[in-house]
Amino acid sequence: MKKVFVLAVVASAFIVSCQRAASDQSTTSAPQEVAAEKGATYTVNKEASNVKWTGYHKGGLNPRFGIMKGEGTLSAESGVITGGSFLIDMNSVLTDAASVDPASSGGKTSADLDLHLKNADFFDVAKYPTAKFEITSVKSFDAATDKSAIADANFVISGNLTIKEKTVNVTFPAKAVVSDTEITLTSKFTINRQDWGLVYGTDGDAKDWMISQEIDIELNIKGNKS
Repeated sequence: MKKVFVLAVVASAFIVSCQRAASDQSTTSAPQEVAAEKGATYTVNKEASNVKWTGYHKGGLNPRFGIMKGEGTLSAESGVITGGSFLIDMNSVLTDAASVDPASSGGKTSADLDLHLKNADFFDVAKYPTAKFEITSVKSFDAATDKSAIADANFVISGNLTIKEKTVNVTFPAKAVVSDTEITLTSKFTINRQDWGLVYGTDGDAKDWMISQEIDIELNIKGNKS
């Protein structure tokens, strides 16, 4: 029985590691100067865009996932992104009910998780109702040296991400398609929530943490030319 249990744990860890491999690991640095928005301006279509998030329990098990909404602009010149800024409504945090099973979560529902994410343990939305992302640089994706889980990634984007008044510069690969009328931007990358002071559930030894410090972020942005 013990061997069966160990094998099950190993198999679960393998499955989770395969799932996590689909997300790019971002790099971080100190805040940088925001890039000037040159060229045409595209306004984010709030209904067609979202930011998906996935958080994990110890060992990467029992993922919780959902979306956030916001507004902003992207700029592009000759088919290349030059800048952009996004304001994320933290009150829009919504956990997908499919990720929370009340029967195995002590009766807690996705709505309960929403309330927890919005209180002072995490985002404290009463005090910090918005988060912000401002592009600081964009360079072409070099397939010879750059790696990405995003098929046909063509840019590497850096930007200042501000959460609860803490700003960290984040760099990640992305795919952007620019036309005369619209722009689409997709990316999937992992951040460490502790970089922004989100430390709930990380007391004591790291091996005992019940909530992972890593969060997967997926951008699905569509903008229309202003």
